[in-house]
Amino acid sequence: MADIIDYKIYGDDLQLIEIELDPREGVRAEVGAMTYMEGDIQMQTATGGGIFQGFKRMLTGESFFISTFVNSGNRKARVAFAAPYPGKIIPLDLGKLGGKFLCQKDSFLCAANGIDIDVAFTKRLGAGFFGGEGFILQKLQGDGLAFVHAGGTIVEKNLGVGEVLRADTGCLVAFAPTVDYDIQFVGGFRNALFGGEGLFLVKLTGPGKVYLQSLPLSKLAERIRAAMPTAIPSSSSSFTLE
Repeated sequence: MADIIDYKIYGDDLQLIEIELDPREGVRAEVGAMTYMEGDIQMQTATGGGIFQGFKRMLTGESFFISTFVNSGNRKARVAFAAPYPGKIIPLDLGKLGGKFLCQKDSFLCAANGIDIDVAFTKRLGAGFFGGEGFILQKLQGDGLAFVHAGGTIVEKNLGVGEVLRADTGCLVAFAPTVDYDIQFVGGFRNALFGGEGLFLVKLTGPGKVYLQSLPLSKLAERIRAAMPTAIPSSSSSFTLE
């Protein structure tokens, strides 16, 4: 059973989550996500389930290790984690979501101690080879709170039975395991070459809850690269005025 934790989210576009822990309660987080912690909080870094579990985590692009923060004192203590880039933090109450939720690689931020954080592969081989961000997913399982991060603005969809939603593969943040997940070719020669949306879309078929993001990290990185100058003048360059 997962620890019952209290939390508060600060900020708007660059958010931080502060977790309040009772004595002996803990929270698990990605390595490097911690911003500050009070004196009674003890940090322990491990693979989160053995060497094999660590290697599976590396497949998702995350660190080999995961950190656990435990309140070892006799009173409440707080630890905080920061979002890695502009966006929103989404609280997931797994107890109310059926005990399991899937999320994109690198979207997991932290979770109550007792939540299992594992790797979930897509069902279809085609999705794996052609889906880009959709190849490897993370599975959060338990009965407590977990927190994921979405870039830009969050859109929450509740799909009915058989209801279909198509989205950019990078814009999918998290979804219920009851949602069927597949990758489809965008279709059409001009769409594929000039559509600007990539060659593939993710197809989601309900029932279940889906979270989307307006600005995935991959698109943000592309915009930054496109805006960078092709050549940066050397600071040691000198100019002669005649």
